[in-house]
Amino acid sequence: MTTLADLVGVPVDVLKSARRPVRSVAGPNRRDGAGRDGAKGAGPARTRADALAEMGIEDLVDLVTHYPRRYLDRTTQVPISDLAEGDEATVLATVRRVQRLQPRRGGRAVVTADVWDGHGYLSLSFFNQPWRAQQLHEGMEVAVSGKVATFRGRRQMANPSVEVVEGEWEGRVVPIYPQSEKAGITSMEIASCVAEALGYAGVLEDPVPAAALEAHDFPGRWWSLCQVHQPESVAAKNAARRRLGFDELLRLQLVLVMRKRALETARQGIAHVVGSPLLARFRDGLPFPLTGAQVRAIGEIEADMARPVPMHRLLQGDVGAGKTLVALWCLLTAVAGGHQGALMAPTEVLAEQHHMSLSAMLGPLSVADDGSLFGERGLRVELLTNRTAGAERARLLAGLAEGQVDLVVGTHALLTEAVRFARLGAVVIDEQHRFGVEQRAALRDKTGEKAPDVLVMTATPIPRTAAMTVYGDLDTTVLDELPPGRTPVRTLWAREPADVEAAWGTVRREVQAGHQAYVVCPLVEGSDKIQATSATEEYERLAEGPLAGLSLGLLHGQMAPRDKEEVMGAFRSGRTDVLVATTVIEVGVDVPNATVMVVEDADRFGIAQLHQLRGRVGRGADQSWCYLLGDAATPEGQQRLAAMERTTDGFELAEVDLDLRGEGTILGTRQKGVNDLKLASLRRHRRYVVLARDVATEIVRADPDLSGHPGLARELRALVDDEDREYLFKN
Repeated sequence: MTTLADLVGVPVDVLKSARRPVRSVAGPNRRDGAGRDGAKGAGPARTRADALAEMGIEDLVDLVTHYPRRYLDRTTQVPISDLAEGDEATVLATVRRVQRLQPRRGGRAVVTADVWDGHGYLSLSFFNQPWRAQQLHEGMEVAVSGKVATFRGRRQMANPSVEVVEGEWEGRVVPIYPQSEKAGITSMEIASCVAEALGYAGVLEDPVPAAALEAHDFPGRWWSLCQVHQPESVAAKNAARRRLGFDELLRLQLVLVMRKRALETARQGIAHVVGSPLLARFRDGLPFPLTGAQVRAIGEIEADMARPVPMHRLLQGDVGAGKTLVALWCLLTAVAGGHQGALMAPTEVLAEQHHMSLSAMLGPLSVADDGSLFGERGLRVELLTNRTAGAERARLLAGLAEGQVDLVVGTHALLTEAVRFARLGAVVIDEQHRFGVEQRAALRDKTGEKAPDVLVMTATPIPRTAAMTVYGDLDTTVLDELPPGRTPVRTLWAREPADVEAAWGTVRREVQAGHQAYVVCPLVEGSDKIQATSATEEYERLAEGPLAGLSLGLLHGQMAPRDKEEVMGAFRSGRTDVLVATTVIEVGVDVPNATVMVVEDADRFGIAQLHQLRGRVGRGADQSWCYLLGDAATPEGQQRLAAMERTTDGFELAEVDLDLRGEGTILGTRQKGVNDLKLASLRRHRRYVVLARDVATEIVRADPDLSGHPGLARELRALVDDEDREYLFKN
């Protein structure tokens, strides 16, 4: 019996239907007026295989997983005669007449068509789409989608979407495939190729354990593939899509669970001693008590670190939840046992901020040192960035290699070949989403036989199901409690001129009260192509206008490192009243005296960015404000800003963001293959994400290399990218 893996690499043109010429449906890029059968002037003859390749469909797996994007239920089709004005509708009808109207001088080209479904006529109008006159012809069956209007007593649609449909579909569910007018292939031509591909494949083996399918009432895979493309009913189609979506999630979770197990077993870890006197002295020296969430997080981390298995844990928390303190506890646990710790941050500004914070918190602490007269020395914390040069860099590198540096905070500079550790015991990576898995591994490998524990942090909350997918190779700890004494930030969406004036008035009032403010702009300099406020122009405008007389500073990523340090130093010390900046201050900048955040053109930022920016204020007991300036031009932008105004809960905002933008923005750029989610959705199918994780964990726990599940193993080998294949199946 064949498997899905056997179809990988089998070219589409093995199919007879794929070798047939396409119908040459005219499109926006075809102004030659080519006819439907490739008439003279249509250019070189093109096959369906050529057209499919243009859509990214190159082998039979691509083809059978090119699922319909929607369906027309001809078993309950609403006739044209029953459509009312304002209805959003899709109808299946026959073209009766096509007419191209000659535009008046300077006017728009118009193509009209009448379609008939046996019950009534619908008039279609296409503006500035002259190619429709070649696409549509009398007798053609089409699926037409759009909003119904009436004109002179007749039902009509303006600029509807149109898909060519062929065959006898009365009383059946019609699949409508994603198609490309540029490629010039119709939905029904794709359906023809898919049908032949299913026949070519034969009955495919189902690699998912039967017990899992039975326990969760999933139908078989072969039945599901057939029903998703050629459904007997709407219910059958829904069941098929549910099963195939689960398969996508299961493949993804199997890779993540296997990667997690491989990380834990590839190298021996360090069994750290927890609860040392060093940690007790550190805790006693804190000017505030730990939150309950911090205590729970530290407990989970210590339990991991006490095991002789490398820790790989994600620390996720909202802005201001105290992640840095928990991360420092992890590093100190390693130092207490005679090991070293490293904290890597994505930017110099954030690395410098962490170095200042850690140095201040660890100032009075000391560690054992047999070479010292008193048997101990001060705990040594160093900073390594690309700006660290000459004798200072040499001294620091020697200290790391000899074990005299206990903690090092740095940027990507920590990954250079010259950096070696004597006994690296713990690694903390801040803002994990800005680093790849390879960079994580590179830092982890800078030590001896035993692998250090790794804790990665993110201040960008994401929903639990998304975390199980994005960070699925990590255990997860969540900080869901803010330290006491924090006053929630008041967020105001300033849409009207009076609201904007109020924002600048608040800035002036807070500065007069001894506080400071941020003004964030989306651009460094002005752009002719993008209408958005630039930091340099706004700096000059504010200094001469709304904020005249105040001390302003300018900070952006294109400045020289020394200049950035001077600007940030002046702001931290209070010598600068207002910092005008780009998103370079988005993460980690901690100036408790800042109480106002003004974001220009706020609708140009995503929810996560806006939430991070807002987190730069409200870091003390004083009331703070965040003003979001600008009238959002899109419904999505309006919903983003309204959500920001409504709540300060980062996890609630993450759910809003997932619903608005979809999982593509969370999954990011993933390799083609096993990680493609075509039917599954992290936001619509949250229950199945958890289910797939549970099933994958159960399978891998009992069968780590999938030797007892040869079908799944073949499928993963065929569908994962080269790097994962080598890593997961190297043994």
